[in-house]
Amino acid sequence: MEMDWRQRRTVTILSGILAVLFAAVLIILGIRYQASRPEPQEDQEEAGIMEQADHSALSYYNGTVTLSFALDEEGNWVWADDPKFPLNDATVTTLLKQLAELKPQQILTPEPEEDLATYGLDTPAATISATQENGSTISLELGKTTTDGDSYYMMKNGDKSTLYIIADTIYRTMQTPIYDMCRLPDLPVLTGEHLQTLFIQGAAPAAEEGQEHPNPAPTWNLLARWAEISRMNLWFQGDNNVTSSKKLQEMVSDLQFFTVTKCVDYNPSEDAASLCGFESPAATLRVGYTTEEGTQETFTLVVGETAFSGSGRYVRINDDTSIYLAPDNCVDALLSIAAGGLEDSAGEPAESGT
Repeated sequence: MEMDWRQRRTVTILSGILAVLFAAVLIILGIRYQASRPEPQEDQEEAGIMEQADHSALSYYNGTVTLSFALDEEGNWVWADDPKFPLNDATVTTLLKQLAELKPQQILTPEPEEDLATYGLDTPAATISATQENGSTISLELGKTTTDGDSYYMMKNGDKSTLYIIADTIYRTMQTPIYDMCRLPDLPVLTGEHLQTLFIQGAAPAAEEGQEHPNPAPTWNLLARWAEISRMNLWFQGDNNVTSSKKLQEMVSDLQFFTVTKCVDYNPSEDAASLCGFESPAATLRVGYTTEEGTQETFTLVVGETAFSGSGRYVRINDDTSIYLAPDNCVDALLSIAAGGLEDSAGEPAESGT
């Protein structure tokens, strides 16, 4: 029997009601499902290769040399080969941080019979091992680079069953030479009224044939007098006021900004020191000055040869036997005085001040 229009309308209304109820049930179930899911953790990231831990030793071979570091009794990092080396531990702490944050770009599971030479791990390009405070050690071996040259194949703790591809960041950090990790000396602030005396000595002239006694090296002794009116030092060589000497003005200005950029040789041999020009230095400078606290101190700078790289000068500071590199513009004026005195560039003596 066919439904009349009233029955059809009733069926349509009931179907609509059922559809709405069905949609409501789906919404409720979706809400309950979302509520039952665990909240994502902000620190829930891809698992790293190394465990987070405090370390007491670090050793690595970077393809050229092996460097080892350890914590001393005071908790400071030292170079194991020479604990007295003035180590700036920034490279060590950077490496440990990179190890702690190391994530694989890809994980590989080679076949048991597969040759490690495929990945360059038969003769690793570099190795690194970190010893935790509990005595356990984790070691990594880096093989050859991937095709793009920006990543390395890596094996952990000699486990051939799982290999990794990692970024080249650690390898590049390991290339830092040990002398680039040397802590540079603290330099005094040599400005204004704190300067009191300047002693400058040039290179000794070469002895002539048959000469019994070597020629003395030329020297200049300068004394500062602070002028309250002009708020500047007046410089005297004996009774002569040489304040207006351009060379002297430039050297005093250079002292304010004097710096060294790197350690070239720590505890060098006599032969190494001679090669760098310290057997007969080009210039020696001794500065008498007062500190902010009012104590009297002396700063000594000895200038050797031009660096083999052609830029900068080898220098020694105070009683430190290490050889450092100073920029040319920090010593040019000093070298000019040591070689030719306080005369200006035209060869005229400096005008006397008042």
